[in-house]
Amino acid sequence: MSRVPMPICFIDPADAIRAVADSIGREARRQLLGEAVRAWVDEIPEDELAAHYSRAVAELDEHDISMLAAWHASMDVGYPVPSRAFLIGAFGSLGQHRREALKLAAGFRGEEAVDRGVTEERALETVLAWLSPVRQVALAEEAMELYVWDRAGSDN
Repeated sequence: MSRVPMPICFIDPADAIRAVADSIGREARRQLLGEAVRAWVDEIPEDELAAHYSRAVAELDEHDISMLAAWHASMDVGYPVPSRAFLIGAFGSLGQHRREALKLAAGFRGEEAVDRGVTEERALETVLAWLSPVRQVALAEEAMELYVWDRAGSDN
């Protein structure tokens, strides 16, 4: 008897993402959470970026502030000062790179939340609630790629 491939189907892409997150190792889960945060940032309307960036920067520790300032230096927005005030003030001058700055800040913030004991599940749930159905489908596809990567023998 030959086997016929059967597609995995979920009613809701968010359910697929949750199922994959429950089935992969820690490193792959963190990567999935990072992808979810980046997808969330892509969904934020332009006029709300600065407010989200300010909130993300306000919650970063000094190490992450320094890393974000170093990234700002690569954007030539002036001499980077590793301070919240500088980072928030320089945000507007980043132009087309503002989303990338927010992705970095939100990613650092997400890692800190996980390090403080917030479960990846809870962080993922928070982000999934804000994603459009189209973005959830794209994230579900990325989740499946991470699942295959994780199951193919990554060091996790």
